[in-house]
Amino acid sequence: MGANKITWFSHASFSIETSKGKTILIDPWFTNNPLSPVSVDAVDKANMILVTHDHFDHCADAVALSQKTGAIVVGFPETVGKFKTGQALPEGNVVSGGMGMNIGGTVEIDGIQVTMTQAFHSSESGSPCGYIVTLEDGKKIYHAGDTGIFESMKTLGDLYAIDVALLPIGSCFTMDPYQAAWALKLLRPKMAIPMHYKTFPLLVQTADDFVTQARELAPDVEVVVLNPGDACPV
Repeated sequence: MGANKITWFSHASFSIETSKGKTILIDPWFTNNPLSPVSVDAVDKANMILVTHDHFDHCADAVALSQKTGAIVVGFPETVGKFKTGQALPEGNVVSGGMGMNIGGTVEIDGIQVTMTQAFHSSESGSPCGYIVTLEDGKKIYHAGDTGIFESMKTLGDLYAIDVALLPIGSCFTMDPYQAAWALKLLRPKMAIPMHYKTFPLLVQTADDFVTQARELAPDVEVVVLNPGDACPV
C-alpha cells in the first residue's frame, strides 16, 4: 500500500485514507454543500465516521453514509443518541457498543486510535469536540472541529507529536486566521491544513492571511492549502 492520504471536500469535511487501506471520514457534509466536489452517491467506502458536533454543516450525511457503508460513527453520547432516535442509525454502527465516547477518551477501531479532545463552540446535543487520530503507522492527525483558540492546545502539542493539524480559519463561528496561526505556536504540528472558510459569505474567503501569519508566527510549520477535492500525502 502507499502512503496515508488526506482529502479535503471543503468546509470541515475530510477523508483520511490510511496506508493499510482504511478510510476515515470526518464531519461529512456533501448534500447541499455549495463547494463540495462530490455527492453522497460518490462515497462508497468508510470504516469510521467522526462527528465533531451536530450542526448540519458537520453531520448532515453522517447517518446516511454509515447506513450505506457500515462505518462506525464516533461522537458524543448525546449526539449519537440523537442519530439513533431521530435518523435510525443502527446501534451496531456506533462506537463503544452504541454508547459513543467523551472528551479525553481514546478508542481503537481497526488498529486506529481515536482520541476525543475539547473544542469551544456550540452544539444542540452533547458538546463540540475535536479528534486526534493516530493511524496504524503512528502518524497523528488533529482535527480541531469548530473552535476558538484555547491555551490547552499547548498541552495537546506536548502530549501528542502532531503530524498534521486541520484548523478552522473562517472567523465568525470559529478561529480567524490570526488565532489559527497563533494556535500553530501552541500545537507545533509538522503540517497544517486550513478549513472551514469560504463556504458561506460570512466566512473568510481565502487562506492568504492565514498563510502569511503562519509564516511569521510558526515558520517551522508547513502550511498546505487545498482546493476542494485536493489530496496530500501524510
